[in-house]
Amino acid sequence: MAVLSQLVDNVVANSFELDRPLMHLGRHPDCEIRIDEISVSAHHAVIEVEQNAYLDGAVDYYITDSASTNGTFINDIRLNGRQRLNSNDLIRIGWNLFRFIDEDENALEKTAYILEE
Repeated sequence: MAVLSQLVDNVVANSFELDRPLMHLGRHPDCEIRIDEISVSAHHAVIEVEQNAYLDGAVDYYITDSASTNGTFINDIRLNGRQRLNSNDLIRIGWNLFRFIDEDENALEKTAYILEE
């Protein structure tokens, strides 16, 4: 299972398990990942968890900006549309920085390389 770790001065302040098929990030109280900070829109972004179409048991994580005022950035690039998350991606929501960590991704990538040979 993957987690979204909120970083403050490069130290993990909060961690959120991505354990639902759809998780909303934002300032509104109904968001699964609530970020109570003025630079964050009420419904800022959405993370979707989907089964991988090619590898049994593998899960893919996608993020989409919800037409937020200040945007969503992945590795300092403004998100435009839906994007697949990779382990260790840095996500900026307003002025808040998160690291996406998927421990299972590394093991699956090694398997994929073996299958290609």
